[in-house]
Amino acid sequence: MASQHDAGGKQPDQSLEESQQDASIRRAQGEFVRGVSGFRAVLGKDPDFPPEPGRYHLFVALNCPWCHRVTLARAILGLEKSITMDVAFPNRTDEVDPQGPNLWQFAPDRIASLTGAPLPECTWETATGQNLRLVRDLYLAEGSEEKSVPILFDKQSRRIVTNESAEIVRMLNAQAGALGSVLSDDERPDLYPDARAEEIDRLNEKIYTGINNGAYKAGFSSDQGVYEAAFQTYFDTLNELENCLSQGHPYLTGDRFTEADLRLFPTLYRHDPVYYIRMKLNGARILDYPHLWRWLCRVHALPGVAASGSLIHCKQGYFGRSWNGTIPIGPVHPMTYPEAYGHPELASS
Repeated sequence: MASQHDAGGKQPDQSLEESQQDASIRRAQGEFVRGVSGFRAVLGKDPDFPPEPGRYHLFVALNCPWCHRVTLARAILGLEKSITMDVAFPNRTDEVDPQGPNLWQFAPDRIASLTGAPLPECTWETATGQNLRLVRDLYLAEGSEEKSVPILFDKQSRRIVTNESAEIVRMLNAQAGALGSVLSDDERPDLYPDARAEEIDRLNEKIYTGINNGAYKAGFSSDQGVYEAAFQTYFDTLNELENCLSQGHPYLTGDRFTEADLRLFPTLYRHDPVYYIRMKLNGARILDYPHLWRWLCRVHALPGVAASGSLIHCKQGYFGRSWNGTIPIGPVHPMTYPEAYGHPELASS
């Protein structure tokens, strides 16, 4: 049964966000430095944004792991009917676009190089009534120069509520009933139960630093030392999590799926088929960690999880913007992905 939280739920610790100290200098030296989201209203605490069924909308890209957190929460909490959603094409605009490069776009008719056809999950923009082409235009309407996804959007006031994925997950969990979940309180999981809050916070910090952001530190930093440090921390953290799951419980904090599992899943879902190559994280596959692999398969089998992400979008998004645009076909051994996630017995031991 979902526990009772305050109006907006305890929000994630902002100290988990990456320090912006000397960010421009660090980027110039080759380090990947993640920015900070600028829209931070809270459903139920901000009087402009009361939790109501059918009022809110998500803008996401299925290749983005931060968006994947949000689509997972939407599905697991039974909010797919009450919170509408638009999906951007996994590749952003290029240099020949009249609005410039590196902009998320709504382009359901664009052909994906991986499939030779449009991607059926992609949509037009449907929340504003203006059929906007670019995510950036949502921000420009509010005088902001940001351009990221995910976005939680209020269709009634046509305003952005928040663009911080961790806070979206936390408030969807706290307000699921008021937002119109199709699951009863007894059926719906509580992603942040009070009794496990301290343990979840500890795991969240470890997972964010070592795994979620660590994958980007490794893959997108051009400094060899930064890359090697991120690589080492990533696999050290995987070893810690493997040991955690070796204690016999099915999820990171015990018998129930929580926010810690939700935050870990998007990165590990991408590791073998994408990050192993694209992020230069070729130290091992998740398939080589038997407890983590079985955990990954267990989470993938939960209702709504498989449909909340897309490895086609991931491959198109990560490899389709690489220097030559060629997208790897594999892995094909011992099985193609995501089909492999249905086979926990594939674990190496």
